Amino acid sequence: MTPPRGGGRDGGAAADLGGTVRPLWRGRVLALLAIVFVALNLRTAVAALSPIFEEISADIPLTSVGIGLLGMLPPICFAVVGLFAPALHRRFGLERVVIGALTAILLGQLARGASGSYLVLALASTLTFAGMGVANVLLPPLVKRYFPDRIGLLTSLYATALAIGASAPALVAVQVSDSAGWRIAVGMWSVLAVLALLPLVLLSVREGRARRAGSDGPAAADAPDAATFGRVWRSPIAWSLMLVFAVTALNSYALFAWLPEILLDVSSVSQEQSGALLSLFAVMGLPAALLVPILAVRMRNVFPLVGAGVVFYIVGYGGLLLVPDTGTWVWVAFAGIGGMLFPLCLVLINLRTRTHEGSVALSSFVQSFGYALGALGPLLLGVLHEASGGWTIPLLFLLGTALTLTICGIVVSKRRMLEDEWHN
Repeated sequence: MTPPRGGGRDGGAAADLGGTVRPLWRGRVLALLAIVFVALNLRTAVAALSPIFEEISADIPLTSVGIGLLGMLPPICFAVVGLFAPALHRRFGLERVVIGALTAILLGQLARGASGSYLVLALASTLTFAGMGVANVLLPPLVKRYFPDRIGLLTSLYATALAIGASAPALVAVQVSDSAGWRIAVGMWSVLAVLALLPLVLLSVREGRARRAGSDGPAAADAPDAATFGRVWRSPIAWSLMLVFAVTALNSYALFAWLPEILLDVSSVSQEQSGALLSLFAVMGLPAALLVPILAVRMRNVFPLVGAGVVFYIVGYGGLLLVPDTGTWVWVAFAGIGGMLFPLCLVLINLRTRTHEGSVALSSFVQSFGYALGALGPLLLGVLHEASGGWTIPLLFLLGTALTLTICGIVVSKRRMLEDEWHN
């Protein structure tokens, strides 16, 4: 059975677009497994090294600059390689490109674990993050192709898998490294790539057979061409959604890099407590990943979700500025919930497009440029801290970026489709 084309929404929202809600499993088991397992792979390598840098440095000398460069690789690769995803999709087809991306992740993870020098570790990490960058862009279109009637649910599932993939390595890396060595702790995540490749390959074979049989199966023909991507550049929806994504990424990367230092300087928490609070910040993304996409497809206007994210940021940063020693964990939790705008952006990539080619083009634009701008967060916060000698100005800066989300949120909240702008 080949998947239906076109846009759609979950539950009662499906009727608004003339869609029919189909049973989740019927004819789509391989696609469902592929989407969830691909998502599990897209953040593990990001968090696998940092908890065990000390163990790695016993075999591979690591300087502060070297560690910093490794930390910059994920958003840079996500930004640069993501721009090529539409062209690869157009040339080879959706499933084949995602298979190629997972193969790069698999080989990169194994090479990272076998690294004998910093150069090999850096090159292997680049290969891994390049595969992740391509899969980042093509995962929302994969959802739109196979689950146009379940966009909210599937986005919720894969956003949750992303969050689990981001947090799991930090929780087990030290224990695995102590018991089996750092190479196992780094390379073991390649198992997830194998698990994702199995349903992907079977799905690709099935769709190839469907196309050869002459049925209306997915093909590379619905990938965006250069003209389509050029039109995205002139779209207010695309720019507004990209800026929401970028500001959310900037806040997340900045706090992942600096939150322990901020807490140690502005409050009385210990170093151990600061690490626990960083984990709390990360974990707060899980409930948002579960709920926000499902809520978004049922709302005629998603601005209340945007507004809620802004309020959470304001309360979190405001608490750290005004009363950092009182209820520190509350302020950190609120700042973490502000990241709810990330899964909202992912689901809006599909809810603001009518076609598969529109989804691919919008996903590439939003995620590539969004990650590029988001990668500046740690650097900007560090520069502001160095220039001001404290954390008041950096926190005010983050507070200001959160407020800008309100303006962009007004545009992305309107029920207007990307393709409609192409004809106006």
